[in-house]
Amino acid sequence: MVFPTMAVFVWRGMAGKITALKRQKYNKQRVNVYLDGEFAFGLAEIKAVSLQIGDWLSDERIAELKASDALEKARDKALNYLSYRPRSEWELRRYLGDKDFEQETIDVVLDRLREADLVDDLEFARYWIDNRLRFRPRGEWALRQELRQKRIDTHIIDKALIDFDEERALKKALRRHARRLQHLSSAKFKKRLMQRLARRGFSYGAIRDALEAYLSSTDAV
Repeated sequence: MVFPTMAVFVWRGMAGKITALKRQKYNKQRVNVYLDGEFAFGLAEIKAVSLQIGDWLSDERIAELKASDALEKARDKALNYLSYRPRSEWELRRYLGDKDFEQETIDVVLDRLREADLVDDLEFARYWIDNRLRFRPRGEWALRQELRQKRIDTHIIDKALIDFDEERALKKALRRHARRLQHLSSAKFKKRLMQRLARRGFSYGAIRDALEAYLSSTDAV
């Protein structure tokens, strides 16, 4: 197993004999390790199973255990963050950094998530575009801006948008907002609708054409 730079985790003078291993009161999945009668550090239960009372832990072994535990904690945090929705690599890096994990630890966790296909910026970009189309339609310009804010590379954005149907997105957005504005007078209706759609990344020319088609259709408001 490869650990992050060990210098980050070394605490000089901690070496000692394990005198107690106690499950934490508020987190039963973690174990407190006591050396020479004093609390030394906590570990995930899965990392503590190899330890026994009476074992001698050198500074190097302690550093190794702490590095391994940091990876376990960072991985768990990342998986929990991913459980709500897919994330870009930048979002995960920022999140783990905000949780005070070292850069070396974050690099290892991201490598493992990529290997497990749990982090993929192209798949994230496709998810983002599809989600927007279904729930909050946007024009291509707006989608590009949003994905750039997630630090997605331009070539990945280009690839994700290859099959994007902006006309379909515009029609969907137009109908959705038209229903909400139907109580307005004709002039205000058109003005407000065009403003809303423009803010969502559609060009004024495309909006005008779509609006004319909508108003001339039999089901127009």
